[in-house]
Amino acid sequence: MRHIYTILMYFLQPFILLFMLFRSLKAPNYRARLAERYGFYGNHPAPKPQGVLVHAASVGEVIAATPLIKRIQSEFPTLAITVTTMTPTGSERVKSAFGDKVTHVYLPYDLPCAMRQFIRFIQPKACIVIETELWANLIHELHQQNIPFIIANARLSERSAKRYGKFKNHLKEMLSEISLIAPQDAFSGERYQQIGYQGDLQLTGNIKYDLHISDDLMQKINQLKTEIGTRPIWIAASTHAGEEEIILQAHRTLLQQFPHLLLILVPRHPEHFNVVAELLEKNELKYTRRSQGLIPTANTSVLLGDTMGELMLMYGVADVAFVGGSLIKRGGHNPLEPLAFKCPVISGKYTFNFPEVFAKLKQVNGVIEIEENSTALSQAVSQCLSDSAFSAQLGEAGFNVLMENRGALQRLMHLLKPYLE
Repeated sequence: MRHIYTILMYFLQPFILLFMLFRSLKAPNYRARLAERYGFYGNHPAPKPQGVLVHAASVGEVIAATPLIKRIQSEFPTLAITVTTMTPTGSERVKSAFGDKVTHVYLPYDLPCAMRQFIRFIQPKACIVIETELWANLIHELHQQNIPFIIANARLSERSAKRYGKFKNHLKEMLSEISLIAPQDAFSGERYQQIGYQGDLQLTGNIKYDLHISDDLMQKINQLKTEIGTRPIWIAASTHAGEEEIILQAHRTLLQQFPHLLLILVPRHPEHFNVVAELLEKNELKYTRRSQGLIPTANTSVLLGDTMGELMLMYGVADVAFVGGSLIKRGGHNPLEPLAFKCPVISGKYTFNFPEVFAKLKQVNGVIEIEENSTALSQAVSQCLSDSAFSAQLGEAGFNVLMENRGALQRLMHLLKPYLE
């Protein structure tokens, strides 16, 4: 099966390159560093051998991996760490979080020759993949060199499990070469077993519960709050195309009730920033771009969050948070980040990326789930802004879920230590 997959991967390369060039029309960074996609790193300095390789595909995985990487740095200060991503946005997030304290390159496409070159360049003692990435040739090449492949904070959606299930008999070799799977929830653990994994499977819980708000972040939050003033603020974060129109329509409705209301709008992907800016102009809403460093004035209706690495800062100043990717079938994004500030959370019904988190939040009335229309969104935001007791109760219930489920990072580190020492 792996050989057929490999032939298909080689066959697809011209189409993948065309796709990358097409994407680069909106996001030029997709054109950059193409050689890395094939295992060529030019003059890039190689990391110290026998370090650890951490793969985090894009922004969400990098955010999840950050506390883990910092913990490894703390407990194994001499261990070289290489962090790979697949997207420019993930790359930017790694650079902003770690600077030169880790080696960062793109993970190559899953071609045997590229993966062999990549492994020779990194020379890791272990490979830790965050959440969902299963690359047959990467796993096989690591196995050939007795390098453990570990999936940490592992997540397998019902849809992915069904897709893998169709090839269950052909996945045996790949699954047998995985050293450890540490699922973030029981659902994912069961699904890995259903598709045929018979190796070491240890439920740790979701490391995204182990959020830490630093003193430096709190200082920045307080400074931004002072600069903005005492006006009410709601945030719509990690939004996608098809959601911004609903959000802006809801904001227009809310302004009739709360004329000084500020919306912080944070699109999920940088290539979407300019599109949203054009949408704001079309809607004739006065806005400020965060990237310009300007403070919203009393006349500013929307702050466009078009920077990387500031989402927690934006959540910290908001009174109400809508978490995007949930009004359309993207599966939603992490609701735990606003809850770290006891900020009440509103979400659409498409939350299949975080089934256990949302199930727990719903059990304790720690989230408002709405239909995918502007009326439902504006009503939910209005209720939170108008009823301080309701808002506080909602935020507190969600915060308690966050606190009660901490400890996954410690459990994961306990499992990883034998591979890192």
